[in-house]
Amino acid sequence: MTSPHLKAVIFDVGGVVCRSPLIAIAAYEREHGIPNNYINCAITVRGSNGAWQKFERGEMSLFPFYEQFGQELSDTKVNNPAYAQYCKRRGITCPELPETLHIDGRELFGRMMRESGEFDERVVEAIRRIRAAGKWRVIALTNNFSKSETDIIGDTPPSPERYPHFSVQSELEFLGWQDGATPPRLRALFDDFCDSSTLGMRKPERGIYLLACARNGIQPTEAVFLDDLGMNLKAAQALGMETIHVPIGGSLEALKKLEAKLGIDLTSGAFEPTEWTPSKL
Repeated sequence: MTSPHLKAVIFDVGGVVCRSPLIAIAAYEREHGIPNNYINCAITVRGSNGAWQKFERGEMSLFPFYEQFGQELSDTKVNNPAYAQYCKRRGITCPELPETLHIDGRELFGRMMRESGEFDERVVEAIRRIRAAGKWRVIALTNNFSKSETDIIGDTPPSPERYPHFSVQSELEFLGWQDGATPPRLRALFDDFCDSSTLGMRKPERGIYLLACARNGIQPTEAVFLDDLGMNLKAAQALGMETIHVPIGGSLEALKKLEAKLGIDLTSGAFEPTEWTPSKL
């Protein structure tokens, strides 16, 4: 059933337009014998004051983020009770939890960024078709870090003892950011690019949704929002947005739901879709 009142389509980036960094987190947990979804629990238990949350609001530069991120993820005194509560909510048996952990924040974040450096060609093609139709604003709404290269260093260079071979260029390459955290070819897909680190807000804070709508001259009820995280979708729904969940490997099904709302073809084409169809754009 179409939604003729819609004036905009809002896309999350990581996990929707490009590969999910959650894939890298899951692989890291498997390799280090950490319970499944433990790291995500360790991130979310900090509420709005954790390193991850501050970093996405642009309140921390990169190397201080690495340090605090690793320390928080390694804090089993906070994280173990949070994970036990997660298991209780899910109705699953809590596994044996680690007494101590040493998670390298830089190593994990680098893996996450490199994992999310590929684009889903299905979604890219759908965006191009929506924009070509000329009926809807196409907006990115992403929790991201995309400040200038000077913010890689921050107020002081990283410790030469800890990072003896540091250079801005080598760190960008380590993160897969040779063209920047938000490459121009990504921004060019959208009519507007709403980035948490430049707006000082992040999903699921209601203000960032309202600002994205205000910047584009629409009401929340006139938008459909695609995201891979339930908490972000719930916040959008509370404002009156229509929403579509995009699970890992589920972009085709999500796009079929979107094309039903818009009334245009977004999924037919010559290529044979696989579980993940990447694109370097």
